[in-house]
Amino acid sequence: MATPSMEDYLERIYKLIDEKGYARVSDIAEGLEVHPSSVTKMIQKLDKDNYLVYEKYRGLILTSKGKKMGKRLVDRHHLLEQFLHIIGVQADNIYKDVEGIEHHLSWDSITCIETLVEFFNRDPERIAHLQQVRAEMDND
Repeated sequence: MATPSMEDYLERIYKLIDEKGYARVSDIAEGLEVHPSSVTKMIQKLDKDNYLVYEKYRGLILTSKGKKMGKRLVDRHHLLEQFLHIIGVQADNIYKDVEGIEHHLSWDSITCIETLVEFFNRDPERIAHLQQVRAEMDND
């Protein structure tokens, strides 16, 4: 089972590979705001747990297990951003809030949020109605 820290690394590595075609230790360190030595230690752990294959000085590749988990984590992040947007969280708070909650929700909760987001997205009037209720509550 991946720890929250492992999830952050897998998510970042998956995104880098998706965007650039590769993930370097320096890019991972910069994106996660950690030291390259910390990245190397985590990459070795992820290699040991079969999420990726790492060869010193040659780089890394995600295994099918790592790709599946990375995609799932990126999708979870995006879903939570959508959810917070729908419920009216201010845009400049969304990223920080997602980072704060994403590791603390069960996959069951994520599935329920996914259903709720789909419910709202199927009929934009539902979102408008939610915004109206929120505005009314703000005025009380």
